[in-house]
Amino acid sequence: MSKVIKIKEAFPTIGTNKIEQINNIVKGNTKVKPHIQIMMKEPSRKHIIIPMSSKNNMKFMKNSSIYVANMNRSLRNAKSEILVDFIWSDPLEIMVVTNKVSLQSDLQIIEQYVKNADDINTFQVEVPQLPQFKSYLKIIDIPYFPRGNS
Repeated sequence: MSKVIKIKEAFPTIGTNKIEQINNIVKGNTKVKPHIQIMMKEPSRKHIIIPMSSKNNMKFMKNSSIYVANMNRSLRNAKSEILVDFIWSDPLEIMVVTNKVSLQSDLQIIEQYVKNADDINTFQVEVPQLPQFKSYLKIIDIPYFPRGNS
């Protein structure tokens, strides 16, 4: 508080908003870096699963932030409505999380980008797929039959 008073005494003609700004600069207040908060039990319909070997997985995740930006650029160039929000990994796959449900053409664009990424063995990367659990199949109106029933 004493620093604010000293600023006011040094600059008597400045308004209170400017004094607060100067005080924040002097104190070194930095804005908190935004981060994504997410908690899910299972994949949602906005996930794209790309199975790959663990070596490819580690290599791909090293530059995942760059890959997110480049995938978004590729999707925008193809006039797609989806954008990649972030990428996270499991031991045998990576999950690409998008803002909307992906179409087959979007999956092909993402597959092409992942297979063309640096240091990735394309023979150990499988075809991207959407989650295939019962509630997802209901949402996109695909009939679901449990095993043993026809």
